[in-house]
Amino acid sequence: MRSDFTRWLYRGQRPNWIARMVNRAWATVASSGVASNYLVTLEVTGRKSGRTVSLPMVVAVVDGQRYLVSMLGENVHWVHNVRAAGGRAVLRSGGREEVHLEEVPADQRAPILKAYLQRAPGARPHVPVNKDAPMAEFEKVAAAFPVFRVASHKKVQPTQPGGNARHSFTNSGSAGSVGKSG
Repeated sequence: MRSDFTRWLYRGQRPNWIARMVNRAWATVASSGVASNYLVTLEVTGRKSGRTVSLPMVVAVVDGQRYLVSMLGENVHWVHNVRAAGGRAVLRSGGREEVHLEEVPADQRAPILKAYLQRAPGARPHVPVNKDAPMAEFEKVAAAFPVFRVASHKKVQPTQPGGNARHSFTNSGSAGSVGKSG
C-alpha cells in the first residue's frame, strides 16, 4: 500500500503537487540541520530558469565518500541541472557547503545504490531491487540511476559517541565517514 502511494506521488517520474509540498517541507527541515546526519538539501541552479532549485536528498555513504542518488532515474530535472552546472551545487544541513558533484560511472554504482536503499526507504518503490538483494541485482539496474559523488574541500568527521548526530566539518582533506548508518 505504502509503495503504491509513493509511486503515485511521482507518476511519470515527476512529483505531483502533494509530493512538491512535502519535498518543500523536508528541504526546510534538512537545511536546518535538525534532521539526521544523512538528510540534506541540495541547491543547484536551474538550467533554464537560472534560479536556485532546492530539494531534499538522502546522502549515501560508502567507504567514507558521500553520494547523491536519483531515485527516479535519468530523466529528472535535478540531474540535468547538476550536469548543466558542471557539477557545482550547494548542500545545506545546519550550514552551507559548496560542493562539486562528480558523476559516478555506471559500473561503479551498485554498492552505492545498495547503501542508498538501506538509508532511503522512500526510494525503495522506485528502484526495482530489494534493499537486501545480492550485489549482482544492483549491477543490473545501476545504469538507470545516476549517482554523484560529493567532492568537497571539507572533511566530514565521524560523530563522537554520545555526541551530536549531525555532520561536523573541518576545512581540509577529503570526505571521511559520516556518523552511524541509521
